Amino acid sequence: MISDQMKDNLVEQIIKGLIGQGADGLKAILEMLFNTAMKVERSEFLGALPNERTEERKGYANGYKPKTLQTRMGALDLEVPQVRGMGFYPQSIEKGTRSERALKVAIAQMYLEGVSTRRVQDITEKLCGYEINATQVSRATQELDEQFERFRNRSIGEICYLTLDATYLKVRHDGSVIDMAILLAYGVTPEGKREILGASVSLSEAEVHWREFLQRLQSRGLHGLRLIISDDHSGLKSARRSVYPSVPWQRCQFHLYQNAQNHAPKKSMRHEIAETMREIFTSPTIEIAREMKRIAIERYVKKAPEFAKWLEENGEDGLTVFQFPKEHWQKIRTSNGMERLNREIKRRTRVAVLFPNKESALRLVTGVLMEIDDDWATGRQYLNMSPLMERGSRI
Repeated sequence: MISDQMKDNLVEQIIKGLIGQGADGLKAILEMLFNTAMKVERSEFLGALPNERTEERKGYANGYKPKTLQTRMGALDLEVPQVRGMGFYPQSIEKGTRSERALKVAIAQMYLEGVSTRRVQDITEKLCGYEINATQVSRATQELDEQFERFRNRSIGEICYLTLDATYLKVRHDGSVIDMAILLAYGVTPEGKREILGASVSLSEAEVHWREFLQRLQSRGLHGLRLIISDDHSGLKSARRSVYPSVPWQRCQFHLYQNAQNHAPKKSMRHEIAETMREIFTSPTIEIAREMKRIAIERYVKKAPEFAKWLEENGEDGLTVFQFPKEHWQKIRTSNGMERLNREIKRRTRVAVLFPNKESALRLVTGVLMEIDDDWATGRQYLNMSPLMERGSRI
């Protein structure tokens, strides 16, 4: 809830700050943005703009309380809006600084535990903007861990489509630096919204780790699953069959395109094979797709026998999508949504270089995922689920 006049004033002040002071004005602009966001939250909480008379008003403003917030731009002097006797506290501060705080803790741990370099020390100074001691790290870590643990262990509910994947981060483990697997899951609810469902740090993508991950989703209440979307990693494939043996599986078509080209007998045929796969997967019906697959196998059995054999053994894995509403095909034929999630995690963790332990890595990843989940929850509908829900349990 924000008036047009407030928007105009805010934009004008930001422009003036940038023109007048450039980068030096960013601190003041951040203070302005935080303070404005908190005022908007209070108006939404009360159901009325400042000084507005309305029957929907749920309470009354009660001034402001000063608060200093440490950020990479330095200390921000904020005015936290108060509400008379209703326990209001704006979430803008938490949402705006959650992953930044987690990143500070991760880097500070590296510095304090003796695994830092001159580069990490420089990053710490630039990122944090002030000195972090061991006591502050311990306090911040405990606070974040409690919050992140609640997020990772919250109840789930009905999920129609489940997408699974993993990415890797460098973590110090038993005296060595290794690439640890970050196992990830997001789902689409019956309301058509995406939701981050799980994240864990494991030594690898072996079946035992994926199986524990999927069983944890089950124990938190995940049910009603219609489809799983993922790549063909052997550990994930075995775990999926063990935990969800009756749930249909859509193998990511993008990965199938890539796998198919690896079976080309010569480099010049890769584009041709990719086009053949695209024609199969973009067919209007599953009957046509299967017929085109059969024709392709016959066409390549002599000039590209390895590809023909691979297509016969693996092609059907990419056609499960045809069993679902056509309106959903574009979003459930690949795990590209998860790839974008992985890129965002990598972008946000790149500055940390390496993590001192798996708890530190999981802490930062969770902070990033919570922000993404907040955006999804408040954003527009991802899919119109009516065509699927009208079918009930019929696939």
